[in-house]
Amino acid sequence: MAVAAVFVCMPWFFPSAYYYRIGALVFILALAVAGLNLLMGFAGQVSLGHAGFLGIGAYSVAIGPAHFGVPSWFCLFAGAALSAAVAFIVGRPILRLKGHYLAVATLGFGLLVAIVLTNEAGLTGGPDGMTVPRLTLFGWSVRGSDVWYWIAGTTFLGGFVLALNLMESPTGRALRAIHDSEVAALMLGVDVTRKKLTIFIISAVYASVAGSYLALFNGHITPDVAGFLRSIELVAMVVLGGMGSILGSLVGAV
Repeated sequence: MAVAAVFVCMPWFFPSAYYYRIGALVFILALAVAGLNLLMGFAGQVSLGHAGFLGIGAYSVAIGPAHFGVPSWFCLFAGAALSAAVAFIVGRPILRLKGHYLAVATLGFGLLVAIVLTNEAGLTGGPDGMTVPRLTLFGWSVRGSDVWYWIAGTTFLGGFVLALNLMESPTGRALRAIHDSEVAALMLGVDVTRKKLTIFIISAVYASVAGSYLALFNGHITPDVAGFLRSIELVAMVVLGGMGSILGSLVGAV
């Protein structure tokens, strides 16, 4: 309720539309950071390539309407489903690794996504990127920083509540047990492999939705959205806001 109150009251103090843009970017990135915090802060799994899912979501809403004539809103959900599928396929082998090996494996995944987006110029526009068509809902074209502020903020609040409920569920308690000791959690009957894969998929969906919003908001996207530095930025936001704190995800994004 406190976060919702801040979200609603902040526009009263915005002197120009520029602050709406900053607010929208904060909420978009906070959504991605919240998902990554579930993975790192609660499950204790390091990911240095999470921007790869950000890129998948961003290019889904760019490629779908431009090349296949699919509505942007549908591509947003399709991008989230694609990210979940990729996370499932990639997560099964790499989440068996631990420590530095896991970090390097996730780093390789993120770099691979960025390389594909850069080299497939016919589909993605290459290093120059591509224009993203505006989001249209029931004939209404979504535009303006103020509109995106409310959309991004509302979506973050939804993701925020879902994350809080997840952490208070049996799955959340199992993840905290895995964070403390995988061996102890396994001895207590926790399906460690399944829980880690589940939270990896959920965090990928969070990042994908954030990437789609970022692309639709800016109207243009480049492979840098999936680059190594963007992954490091997300990790830095998690650390600055506090690992294991969903509210800290918003603080880190700010």
